[in-house]
Amino acid sequence: MHHRLRRSTATLITAAALALGPVVLAAPGWAAGPAAAPAAEPVAALAADPAVDPVGGKTLVGETSPIHDPALVVDDDGTWYAFSTGRVGRENGGTIQIATSHDDGTTWEYAGTVWDEIPAWIDEHFAGGALPDNLWAPEVYEHDGTYYLYYSASRFGTDDSLTALATNVTLDPADPDYEWVDQGLVVESPVSGLPGDVRFNAIDAGIVEDEAGNPFMAIGSFWYGIFLVPLEWPSGKPVDGWQAQTVNIADRFMPGNPVEAPYITHRDGYYYLFVSFGACCQGADSTYEVAVGRSESVTGPYLDREGKDMYGGGGTILLEEHGAVVGPGGQSVFGDYLAFHYYDASNEEIPYFPTLGIQRLDWVDGWPVADQRVELPTVVTGPDDVTVEPGSTATFTTTTAGIPSPVAEWETSTDGGATWTVVDEQPRTVPAGAAPVAAGDGISDGDPALAAAADGVATSTLELPVASAEQDGTLVRARVTNAHGTTATATATLTVAAPRPPVVPGEPAPEVPGPPDSPVPGPGDGAAVPPAPATGEGTASGPAGTGQVGVRQQAGSTRTGALAETGTSPSQAVAGALGLGLLGAAAVVLARRRDRA
Repeated sequence: MHHRLRRSTATLITAAALALGPVVLAAPGWAAGPAAAPAAEPVAALAADPAVDPVGGKTLVGETSPIHDPALVVDDDGTWYAFSTGRVGRENGGTIQIATSHDDGTTWEYAGTVWDEIPAWIDEHFAGGALPDNLWAPEVYEHDGTYYLYYSASRFGTDDSLTALATNVTLDPADPDYEWVDQGLVVESPVSGLPGDVRFNAIDAGIVEDEAGNPFMAIGSFWYGIFLVPLEWPSGKPVDGWQAQTVNIADRFMPGNPVEAPYITHRDGYYYLFVSFGACCQGADSTYEVAVGRSESVTGPYLDREGKDMYGGGGTILLEEHGAVVGPGGQSVFGDYLAFHYYDASNEEIPYFPTLGIQRLDWVDGWPVADQRVELPTVVTGPDDVTVEPGSTATFTTTTAGIPSPVAEWETSTDGGATWTVVDEQPRTVPAGAAPVAAGDGISDGDPALAAAADGVATSTLELPVASAEQDGTLVRARVTNAHGTTATATATLTVAAPRPPVVPGEPAPEVPGPPDSPVPGPGDGAAVPPAPATGEGTASGPAGTGQVGVRQQAGSTRTGALAETGTSPSQAVAGALGLGLLGAAAVVLARRRDRA
């Protein structure tokens, strides 16, 4: 049993309509409640149904770098975790890093490290030479309520390495029982006693159970490739005599043997072995790529799509350099999600910084498929200028496109665009057709939702509640990002205007504040409003004999006849017409009664 915790477009209008509804948020200066004045505290986002990602690349924002060798975990409470290699130079202690996401893996934040410093016994193990700069390549696996964290330490470029273990009963740092307990050494290299008297490099552990619940650890880097070591529960360590039972499951039989980072997952009767080919950790010169094979037995043989054994140079390339994604590898798998690191060619501040990447895999004919199409983010529509009354909610929407599907991050400015402030709580950017798409379905040209998702169309709606006069003139825009670049929407303006008081036809309009020194007299200047024409005359109030409020088109906009010029809304006009009609009917009845008398 697998215990990895839980778990082409018709029209852009159709795509946008399929997106999930907006979330009410707060930008700086907006607050919930009836008061129109700005509040100091931001408004929390309303709960939103989790968006289901379409297959393909997933755009990530936030603190996604530096991240190497991510181990992806999704906990029962919906929190996404990415455990990764510690920072070089023992920065922040050099121990395993943790990043978390609370919006289904889109926005990430740094959440600290497992420990404040590398355990002393590791430094003692490597005494007499260079000490490890940091801890590497974590793996997190849950069994029977315990979380097993495997990690590595090594002298770079050698097989003087080890893999160790820490355990915890929760992943939540707020839980009082949260503590990573050091369980010491699991395996080390060089090691003797392996079949064929070969050697492995004891780094890059990945845990899998067979169908009987027996645990195994895939491990290895270069040298003689990838090995499968039998473990036992609850210790999480090798069984007695493990060396003789270890199986060599992947070897490229080429100079240097560049294969590492094994990860095995079980799906629909097959065990899938994911590995990284090529060179890691060289920035723009990294040649990492992800390859895969499968087997009906956890111990192999693992064959690629052409039937070639991965112990013999086989391996179908799943993910390689594309666009700004350079050297993807160091992968893990959680459900249908492939997590990896890559060197970001679009990072202008620190080019080729190691960055977290995620793909939602499709499964076609029993094989995983990644989407490596590249399309820079673009803005399709919006946001438009918005005018609201004080106390109302202002809504801004943008539709974007790109591959992978972009994410919009909203900003506001109150100084004419000189400076911009990121909105405190961001709404979801929802890929079109996200909900209907399921891994394994592929992309259907006949389904607009699926086709729009394939084209990377997405929609984001920002709602700013309780607008006040102080927010009048606020500028709003969104930065639109995917793995290959960033753009920005046009700037929209929020106008917060007081409504005009109701106007009774035939009477002077009440005065309302207007712009100073206005050269054009209006209802606010005391001008009399002419009486409304009687219905039935074919005027702007409606077609002759209908008594309906008419609508006429002017320069592409819809206006409610003369009512628009007086500030009277259509609903007020209808109410007034009904009132006059009732008075007229009453007068007729009284007159008839007098005639009868």
